[in-house]
Amino acid sequence: MRLRARGPRAAPASGAGAGDARRLAPPGRNPFVHELRLGALRKAQVAFMTLTLFPIRLLLVLAAMLLAWPFTFFTTLGCAEREPGTSPASWRKVVDFLLKAIMRTMWFAGGFHWVVVKGRQAPPSEAPILTLAPHSSYFDAIAVTMTMSSIVMKAESRNIPIWGTLIKYIRPVFVSRSDQDSRRKTVEEIKRRAQSNGRWPQIMIFPEGTCTNRTCLITFKPGAFIPGAPVQPVALRYPNKLDTITWTWQGPGALKILWLTLCQFHNRVEIEFLPVYSPSEDEKKDPALFASNVRRVMAEALGVSVTDYTYDDCQLALAEGQLRLPSDTCLLEFARLVRALGLKPETLEKDLDKFSDSARLQRGGRMGLPEFAEYLGVPVSDTLQDMFSLFDESGDGTLDPREYVVALSVVCRPARTLDTIQLAFKMYGSQDGSIDEGALSSTLKTALGVAELGVSGLFRAIDQEGTGRITFADFRRFAELVPDFAEGYLYPTQPRPCSRPPTPPAPAPNGFCADFSPETSGAGRTPLREKLD
Repeated sequence: MRLRARGPRAAPASGAGAGDARRLAPPGRNPFVHELRLGALRKAQVAFMTLTLFPIRLLLVLAAMLLAWPFTFFTTLGCAEREPGTSPASWRKVVDFLLKAIMRTMWFAGGFHWVVVKGRQAPPSEAPILTLAPHSSYFDAIAVTMTMSSIVMKAESRNIPIWGTLIKYIRPVFVSRSDQDSRRKTVEEIKRRAQSNGRWPQIMIFPEGTCTNRTCLITFKPGAFIPGAPVQPVALRYPNKLDTITWTWQGPGALKILWLTLCQFHNRVEIEFLPVYSPSEDEKKDPALFASNVRRVMAEALGVSVTDYTYDDCQLALAEGQLRLPSDTCLLEFARLVRALGLKPETLEKDLDKFSDSARLQRGGRMGLPEFAEYLGVPVSDTLQDMFSLFDESGDGTLDPREYVVALSVVCRPARTLDTIQLAFKMYGSQDGSIDEGALSSTLKTALGVAELGVSGLFRAIDQEGTGRITFADFRRFAELVPDFAEGYLYPTQPRPCSRPPTPPAPAPNGFCADFSPETSGAGRTPLREKLD
């Protein structure tokens, strides 16, 4: 599989889809993976800072939080849930000023010496909702502490010592995981605050709903846009030479990110308040269109591409199968195109055998775009052409349907590697069910979503008798003996993860925001790699 650059298509004159028609080519990097590599000089710097400045910075950060606690504690006594007045009380303004000063001192002590603010923050009466992107780290809380905006958080956060008191001060919208009706109540509360004519503080929402590596903007969830109120987009940048900020699904854990960031001499962050975006009547009726157009505006300001990858795609990228998807995999783009065609992977799984039987009857024959459209039962479209190009590596206008079935199997059941391999053996195998090295290469390249892959070493290790052909029984036997065969034979030069990240938790309701609160750990759990709702 290979990603091919696509020229711009003719954009609609106006209305829905105008922004998406100008979508850039899909990103070459997996947005849910962050690789951090330190050279010898950087390692020496980290070692020096760990022994000298790091403990001092850590103590100063903790001291600042303890200093802020009394102000928030007495301020929230008996009035945290009370409806605010038409204008903030004078004492509240004083406390806001003091807390902003304390928080800015805390970030300064942590090495964030330059926090550049561009643009003007609109008042709550003008823009009750702030949409911040890209969301890439718990350090995004800098924007929250500098604006004292409300955020959406899980209800359990209020009971955390010290931190819970600090959180209650900004009057967040609490989401209860035990309440089955929490989604509806959260939307209603945001609507109520957005329509309060500026009485409530602004709500800062992270519409991506999860952390990425900032190489693109993934799909915005509709939560911030359901009220149909004006929003102010807020662009966030970290223009540092070494990116120790990003905390996404695959990469350094939370404590390592904190340690490395505090060991940098300086850390920069830019917060840009873009012009307020007032929705049209069509956008008020269609939150998805509203979200897509705001995302386009923010992408242009950030100078990054947009892509329809979603929170669910990180589950594909980090599935606990024996084939770990590389950072440049095409399968995320393939999964996006499957959804864009109106095909749902969860319902396609039962049709895999039907697709594989049809592909096997082709006996290695190739098909063009019209035949591929008939094979899938969908009309020819730009989206189908994009999917077709993923498999048309030679550029001759044809593809092998067996490769499509293998890719679809991975998307439908990403953690069941052997089931996908067995399906491939049925399609590529001869009468005795065996395949040669070329068929194994085609299968594994498609299953990993890459254009080039060396499988000779793996094939020879499985084919111990040297017959030049292997069966699925041979492959399964070898996989049981060498569970990590992919790391050892397919991509031995890539850094091997110390441990596989945990399965992603359930998405935040509507993807309103990520939680900055500490996560309590249970037995047998590794919370440092867990991304919070």
